[in-house]
Amino acid sequence: MSRIDAALRDLRSLDALASRDTALARLDARAKVVTTLAFIVAVVSFDRYTVAALLPLAAYPVALAVLGEVPAAPLARKLLLAAPFAVLVGIFNPLFDRAPMLVLGDLTVTAGWVSFASILLRFALTVGAALVLVAGTGMHALCVALARLGVPQVLTAQLLFLYRYAFVLGGEASRMSTARELRSNGRALALSAYGPLLGHLLLRAYERAQRIHWAMTARGFDGELRSLRTLRWSPRDTAFALGWCLFFLLVRLVDLPRALGRWLIGVGG
Repeated sequence: MSRIDAALRDLRSLDALASRDTALARLDARAKVVTTLAFIVAVVSFDRYTVAALLPLAAYPVALAVLGEVPAAPLARKLLLAAPFAVLVGIFNPLFDRAPMLVLGDLTVTAGWVSFASILLRFALTVGAALVLVAGTGMHALCVALARLGVPQVLTAQLLFLYRYAFVLGGEASRMSTARELRSNGRALALSAYGPLLGHLLLRAYERAQRIHWAMTARGFDGELRSLRTLRWSPRDTAFALGWCLFFLLVRLVDLPRALGRWLIGVGG
């Protein structure tokens, strides 16, 4: 199996996970979307040198994973796949921000390393929560929830199509890669051949997308996203959203790790 096929199979696993009947799936998708957006706002609102105070917020993605029965291994693979982007954002911080910030014995930790660690932690929290949300709800249900929350229909439809057409583009790329390998007998592809190959891939994907559009139009698609599962807000959804939002507010206003450390020191003293 090629790496493209493996990546597509890994992406399809999110839909397979979302199709199960779990405690997370039974919650209204709008409650999960609103709560996750509040979580992301809470994470990014901290100072760029904050690390320890962010740690209690890890309770939210962990709780979602438990409620959604989402295995840790697939999530870790997807986080590692996207991690280079976060590394590139903050990799130069230790070079430009050399102000001493923390002394651990003979080791002096500069502000650049602290901000770099904060970037990686924020990335893990936000992307991890988004992945668990998709794995426990499904992209189609999330787009329907966004539309019900007032997001313009054209944006929600484009978001869903972007996700679905990734499989179309990936499938065409996989077939072209298989054909190339069969014709080249394992020889490496010359650098000059990548341009025409990419152009041919885009043309094939465009033609395939056009046929899909015609099929959707023939079946009466009018641009509105519909779901077989009716969205019904219940008191359980209110308790979920309100409880977590109050927790995010508490973490934002109170440095819980520092408060816990002071309490432990006071008890030990």
